[in-house]
Amino acid sequence: MMLMRCLLASLLLAVSAGAQADAMHLEVTGANANGRLAPRYAFDGGDCGGQNLRPTLHWHGQPKATRSLAIGVFDPDAPTGHGWWHWFVLDLPATTSGLEQDAALPPPAFALRNDYGQRGWGGPCPPPGPAHRYVFTVYALDQAHLALAPDTSPANALRAVQAHTLDSAQVTLTYGRERP
Repeated sequence: MMLMRCLLASLLLAVSAGAQADAMHLEVTGANANGRLAPRYAFDGGDCGGQNLRPTLHWHGQPKATRSLAIGVFDPDAPTGHGWWHWFVLDLPATTSGLEQDAALPPPAFALRNDYGQRGWGGPCPPPGPAHRYVFTVYALDQAHLALAPDTSPANALRAVQAHTLDSAQVTLTYGRERP
């Protein structure tokens, strides 16, 4: 009986390890070893002081049934009461495995308006004080196109994306500005 339990435990561990290996994984370059984004990625408006560069993203492990991908970058710590969308991309081809820093999106992908009111990447610009979290998420979807209009809000797009998500991967980085 003990041998049977050991074999069963080993089998479950092996299956669990295999599932972990097949899970989606996302890497975002542009942060230091502590996960803090470099200032060049900060927004270039107001007193934010950045260059508004979009970091490089690479991912792998999306399910074979993936028909398209979506990406969102969200700051849940923004003092708006509902967070802040920095970037939301839809309709990335399923064969895409990354986006280099500031590279154009491959067709038919497109970016929605971020909370700065601009299409495309809008870098961090938290108020001076504690660092904010920036949650980068790539979603593997079961639809090639979600048929959402370019003026769809990221919050509404997220609901549609979540309804079609096969798997996803996240990386949370931080960025903050010193008080004057």
